[in-house]
Amino acid sequence: MSLSKQAQKRLADVVQLQPTKNKELQECWGIDSGSEIHQYLESELSEYYYRDDNSLIRATEEAAELVDVAPGVEGGDDDGGIPSIIRIPELHARIFTVLAGPEERSQSVVSVLNDLREQFDIDPSVEDVREALQSLRQKDVVTVVYRTVPTFQLATTRDAIDVEQTHRSNTDGSNINSDREETEVNTNTVSHSHSQSNSSANTTDGEDASTMKQIETEFEDIN
Repeated sequence: MSLSKQAQKRLADVVQLQPTKNKELQECWGIDSGSEIHQYLESELSEYYYRDDNSLIRATEEAAELVDVAPGVEGGDDDGGIPSIIRIPELHARIFTVLAGPEERSQSVVSVLNDLREQFDIDPSVEDVREALQSLRQKDVVTVVYRTVPTFQLATTRDAIDVEQTHRSNTDGSNINSDREETEVNTNTVSHSHSQSNSSANTTDGEDASTMKQIETEFEDIN
């Protein structure tokens, strides 16, 4: 099956983002509907992708070899599904660094956002943080705990997973690998005092009515 440059670029995205969903590919490729994603995958990449038991989109081993891109996750077959290596964008890596561990109290999206502001002096949107958490959940490195709103924590200890940061453009250009430079993220260099940071979810900075309404939509999207 011969692939165009666009198809190779998009296949590389599937390899790197896996396991992924239609919505994540929509945002990556600038496509409006999930049905268009499905049609494209079936018509252009049918030999190189499949859906797992949870209907998540994954690339075949042949796909990774074809585009010469490291997969988004490695390992996990012998440890309850938890991967040994994940390759994720910068925001995801920073969330992995600050998020509560498996023995700590799980955090809301706003609590994670406040930790990111404090630790890294960045201010991503609530939606970006929420989507990053859901992406990490798809990779089986984050679990959700349902309270008043969905809350999140790591599925295993931080040092059990090697994290590599990827730099990926959201534009659908012709170069396959130019926007995929990978560097190791040292997740042990940032201290995380969750006893203080978890209480930040009760602060009012940035938690206006529109923000809280946005968080409520997590119950619809998380599954």
